[in-house]
Amino acid sequence: MTEFYFIRHGQTKANVLKMKQGNINTEITHLNTNGQKQAQHLADNFDISFADRIICSPLKRAQQTATILNQKPQLPITYDKRLREISYGSWDGQKNADLKKLHPDAYNDYWNDVLPLYTQYATNGESFNDVIKRVNNFLNENSQKYPNEKIICVTHGFTVKATALSILKPQDVMSLPEPRNTSVTKIIALADKKEFYVEYYNQIF
Repeated sequence: MTEFYFIRHGQTKANVLKMKQGNINTEITHLNTNGQKQAQHLADNFDISFADRIICSPLKRAQQTATILNQKPQLPITYDKRLREISYGSWDGQKNADLKKLHPDAYNDYWNDVLPLYTQYATNGESFNDVIKRVNNFLNENSQKYPNEKIICVTHGFTVKATALSILKPQDVMSLPEPRNTSVTKIIALADKKEFYVEYYNQIF
């Protein structure tokens, strides 16, 4: 049995501005002061020393979060591009409010976030299914490679959601919210049976 603990990075300035961060990797998407405090709070209340390793998104905000979490445990850490955030293509770096005014049909009103059809308007935007496929590939590969390990995965909001969607397969992908900053989602993988379970989602410690 492999245990995956998916952790969303801490808050960034772009989060506060309600921007699409996507694969942007500049100062505006690095952890702000509050994001650093969030990561430290999680480190103080969710000791990751029980785990065997960290696999992290290569984007800076995830790396910063992983560094704070790993100050004491000093777990081995590697980076995997399959854990990067969804790329919104030409919408990366733009504010949700501005995009919603231009394309209201591409937004879910309750979550105030994009629907899968946003790719009709965003040039080179990554589809929801593309992200679901890459995180599913990540789960399958690493559950086979580490069949008896506990793995910390430091990643991004939509990436965590896509991981849960790949397992739960709900009729409506918008029925599941993106998790909060520095929340933890636990996924269990039984590699020999090719079974996956969401033990908990969007948990704040």
